[in-house]
Amino acid sequence: MKAVLAYSGGLDTSICVRLLQEEYGCDVVTVTVDVGIPEDELKEAGEKARALGAKHYQIDAREEFATQYIFRAIKANGSYEGYPLSTALARPLIARKVVDVARREGAGVLAHGATGKGNDQFRFEAVFRTEAPDMRIIAPIREKNLTRKESIAYAKKHGIEIGGDKPFSIDENLWGRSIEGGVLEDPSAPAPEEIFQWTRVSKKEPETLEIEFQRGLPVAVDGKRQGAVELITALNERAGAHGVGRIDIIEDRIIGLKSRENYECPAAVVLLEAHRDLEGLVLTREELRFKEMVDSRWSELVYRGLWNEPLRAALEAFIEKTQERVTGTVTVELKRGCARVVGRESEHALYSEGDVSFDEAGADGREILGMLRYHAYQAALHRRKPPL
Repeated sequence: MKAVLAYSGGLDTSICVRLLQEEYGCDVVTVTVDVGIPEDELKEAGEKARALGAKHYQIDAREEFATQYIFRAIKANGSYEGYPLSTALARPLIARKVVDVARREGAGVLAHGATGKGNDQFRFEAVFRTEAPDMRIIAPIREKNLTRKESIAYAKKHGIEIGGDKPFSIDENLWGRSIEGGVLEDPSAPAPEEIFQWTRVSKKEPETLEIEFQRGLPVAVDGKRQGAVELITALNERAGAHGVGRIDIIEDRIIGLKSRENYECPAAVVLLEAHRDLEGLVLTREELRFKEMVDSRWSELVYRGLWNEPLRAALEAFIEKTQERVTGTVTVELKRGCARVVGRESEHALYSEGDVSFDEAGADGREILGMLRYHAYQAALHRRKPPL
């Protein structure tokens, strides 16, 4: 029996290789999907997988992740309970690549290293079950109900290299970096500076940048056009140097548990802030109000791993229509951990300086009187009625 495992090279997925081999009798194929993983971690994952006796695939999916997932999230202002979706956004792509490899290898088993308490089991299995219903799913960590201490002990017993007893669980991709575990499990404890890598403040003076959007997508920064991966990577570095993108929240997981999560997402914070602001300039009030509901529903579906849910595609049809006019330039100031929009312009702007100005005649303000007479008409009738 051949099993294809979504493999990060970390503790849990590394012991999954051995568990699949010894406890389930599987020949193991590992798949590491590069969605913005550091090069040294990619190399280490490949070496570790082969040392464990697995056939290993490394797939570069950065461009696909940026253009087919991150760009969709920008148009939908994708965020959940106050943070930009990052890990949740990458899981469907990773799961799809695992299924592709399983088909190529003629495997009958799909495997992942998620626990029974987290979100990833939903995200992987939602794709596995909709795209490969004929295959068996094995989740060794969940099925053995292993704690982190038990996983470490198992690794040591079987000579599996784990790189030291790392206190934090970290997931990283182009769009964000999530950190949990260790002292962070105490919601009252301040996050130690050591957990941060992308948002270490090195620039003290404020900096402004101009982001150009076309049909809802960022295409240039300060007049320099770049590909999706390059633009996001550069913005992570530039905004991160100002400490932009640190988020510390109590998050409601899919199963209902509350967890303390820390994120670093400099580019995501900047681009989503700029995109929302530009939408405010070019979309009507009715479009904006309805889109808020659509964006929220889209984000919830993605967070819960329901990428293959037809509603997501239906919501995106509306979102795509609204993005036809989201073209223009937004100026953002980076300063002391904040990204603040300080200017915006667009050929599709619904803003009229002449009409709104207090210094120019513009629209005749006297014409509003008829509207005012009926603005609170029902409330006025209600006040005239005797109290019950």
